[in-house]
Order: sequence, then structure tokens, then C-alpha cells
Amino acid sequence: MNDCEEYRERLADWHMGRLDTTAAAELEQHLNTCADCREALAATSFVLDSIDNLQDPEPPVRVKADFRAMLDDFKAAEKKKVSVGRIWSSLSRPRLSLAYGMVILLCIGGAYLLGRSNKQGQEMQELHARVHEQKQTMMLAMLDNPLASERMKAVNYTSDLKEVDKRVIDALLATLNNDPNVNVRLSTVEALAALGNHPEVRTGLIKSITTQDSPIIQLAIADVMVKLQEKRSLDSFKELLKQKGLDDEVRQKVKETMTKLI
Repeated sequence: MNDCEEYRERLADWHMGRLDTTAAAELEQHLNTCADCREALAATSFVLDSIDNLQDPEPPVRVKADFRAMLDDFKAAEKKKVSVGRIWSSLSRPRLSLAYGMVILLCIGGAYLLGRSNKQGQEMQELHARVHEQKQTMMLAMLDNPLASERMKAVNYTSDLKEVDKRVIDALLATLNNDPNVNVRLSTVEALAALGNHPEVRTGLIKSITTQDSPIIQLAIADVMVKLQEKRSLDSFKELLKQKGLDDEVRQKVKETMTKLI
């Protein structure tokens, strides 16, 4: 078994937050350098996220009874075949059979028809929290990657996070102000604009106005301030207009922005 196969067997556990800190860090480091394993992770995440998105309808009593009988038969048959651990391991392979994946989804979807207790619901919430934490940790680690393309992926990855905490916001603002690649900074402006409901994001963008030296970034931030109708940015734009050598297009854009914000 080569290294990639060993890592792929851990993808489901990583996605579900079951790896310890050391093993998770080792896997994340490998993912940063292996496109095939990232593809395998995407396949695994698709199946597991599909499971997460299943609804919880309340089935008729007869459906419960029929399914419970079917499930008992299924368990008895499976004892003669393969273990549950190998089923989950097979999900991490990039060439996952669509038919096999659908069987897994249907089986688990059927299990959902049995209903879940309050304890199970709490366990699922805790699991989601751990997975979310792992996703944020991976995103933050990717922001330190020396490759601009990987840092841009990390920035764009924020759109997949349902919630972000202060660590992510601070990291994005630091990227906006310090990343040497203008394309990464431009992607960061777009990511921060989508998080405009956070007061820290608005404040950080306003402070960044006078520190940016790229006309592209200055124009992008001006558009965001209009979109957010952030009137507090007026003073920063006034300071920007005082800067010597300010690009003519930026100067005109700033004046138009200020007019729209007054």
C-alpha cells in the first residue's frame, strides 16, 4: 500500500473529526501537495455531506416495522461479508462507484426513517462542530502555504464554511493587508464582502483603505463599501484622496463612492 492509499483511508475519519491532532495535521500537509488525494477528499465529502443534509421525516409505524425487519436481515448478511470499517474506507477512494455510493446513501437514508433520540441529536451537533473546526483549521493552514494558488484556494474555501470565527476573520484581514500576491488579495476582498454582516469585517476593511497600494484592490474595496453602505469609510476615503501619486481612475472612483455614501 503506497502513501496515498494510506492517507485516503483516513479521509472519512478526518471529515468526521475522528483523527487526533497529529494525524490530522499530517493528512492536511499531504493534501496541500497531492491533487489526487484532494479529489478523493471531495468525493468523500460529497457522500458524507449528502448524508448530513438528509431530512428527518416521521414515518408511519408500518414503515418503521418493515424497515427494521429489512435492517435486521441486512445486518445478518453483512456479518458474512465485510466489516463496517472497510465500507467507510472504500468511500475515500477517488474512483468510488456511483451505484455503490447510492446504496450506502439509501441504507443510511432509510435508517433516518427510524427517527433519532435527543441524545443522538446532541451527538450529531457535536460531530458537526468538530468537523467545522477541522475545516477552519485546514483553511487557516492553507493560508500559510508558499504557493499563491493554494492561498487563493484557502480564501475561496471560506464560502463553504457556514460560520466563521474571529480566527478566520483575522486571518483574512491579515491576508488582505500583507499577502504579496494581488490576486490573492483581490479574492480576499470578495470573501470579506460576503462576510459583511460581521462588524469586525467592516472595521477591518475600512482600516485597510489607506494601506493598500494596488489600484485594483482600492477599486474593489470602494465597490464593497458602496455595497455595504458603510458610511464610516468616508473619512478613510478622504485620507486616501490626499495621497500623492494616487491613480486617476482610483481618485475618480473614490469621489463617486463618497457621493453614493453621503
